[in-house]
Amino acid sequence: MSLRRTVAAPFRQEGSRELGESAFVVALSLDRDWFSPDQAKRLIDVAASEGLLAREEGQLTVQFDPQSVEVPEGFQPDESILQERSTFERVLGALVEAGHDKQEAVAAVNGRQSELGVTIETAAILYAHERGIDIQELADAALSEL
Repeated sequence: MSLRRTVAAPFRQEGSRELGESAFVVALSLDRDWFSPDQAKRLIDVAASEGLLAREEGQLTVQFDPQSVEVPEGFQPDESILQERSTFERVLGALVEAGHDKQEAVAAVNGRQSELGVTIETAAILYAHERGIDIQELADAALSEL
């Protein structure tokens, strides 16, 4: 997922799991020229809302191993990652990241939703769980939204 790659890049560059917010913004805006400083700050908000970053007193801590994420040469994130995604979109992203075809997953999730009479988020979570994908955090988020 490009959001995870984008978040990982500054931490990989520094070889650390913690960075100051300003260092993160500089890494994305000035060092890599991927975003404006305001967009980089927005990325922090989105990544924190998706559980990729923890934010405390101007410090960011990455919530996954940034060294395990490949950032290919020439990688350029799309501005669409600056938008917060729904729980369904996040589960779908996890399915695609795990190698499932997006269209097939959407069709199967829609089928589960109709069959069970549940929300699209619930159907997506069930579908991902049945395929052994760890989406517990997303399941907890969906539950809290109910």
